[in-house]
Amino acid sequence: MDAVSIIVITLNEEKRIGRLMEDLSKQTHKEFEVILVDSNSDDATCEVAQAFEESLPHLVVHKMDTRGVSLGRNTGAALAKHERLLFLDADVRLERNFLAKALSELEDRQLEVAGVYMGAAGLPLVHKLGYGLFNLGLFVTQFVFPTAVGACIFSTRRVHQQLGGFDQEIVLCEDCDYVKRASKTWRFRFLKLTFGFDPRRLDQDGVFKMGTTYLKANVRRFFFGEMRNNEMEYKFGHYQ
Repeated sequence: MDAVSIIVITLNEEKRIGRLMEDLSKQTHKEFEVILVDSNSDDATCEVAQAFEESLPHLVVHKMDTRGVSLGRNTGAALAKHERLLFLDADVRLERNFLAKALSELEDRQLEVAGVYMGAAGLPLVHKLGYGLFNLGLFVTQFVFPTAVGACIFSTRRVHQQLGGFDQEIVLCEDCDYVKRASKTWRFRFLKLTFGFDPRRLDQDGVFKMGTTYLKANVRRFFFGEMRNNEMEYKFGHYQ
């Protein structure tokens, strides 16, 4: 199986980054590096991550002076050593065989770019309902107007370079724009896998508000194109 460059973007994630680092250290597939790109956190995010240097020997912690989701992902991709890329958010949780299963499916289906569904195991019913509706939307749109969850996206260096990376002018739905542009050249599909997704977004905004926000954003994108002027205000790191 391919070696993977795992790019994790962070901003004030000292309470969650350790859980992801622990999950990565326990993966059954061991051929990977972790590139943590921090957006100048005010807390101990970098220090918590660096404590895993022994269990993650190919760990790189890179601290930026400025903040930005797309900037962080593009910075990490530029530092990557391997062809296969995996972009993750800091609040993601992964099962021990996640990488092994994902790489096998990517190879079998010959996918260079792929999304992963959100898992809701162990969460309250309202969260399972919310994630279920989001996943349904992801499944349907992948065939006609691809969208994705930026918290877990597979790509390759070739694709990333030819796309020019994530569009740094887009604040909301930069992940959807990335896979939509990629799908024009490469077949994009969702893997038959899920990743653990911290429910803080639903807890803070509520299912209805969060669902409405992304529905409005994607309807707007479908009819009028990408939002490069912060038409729908969205601030990186606003979740508590």
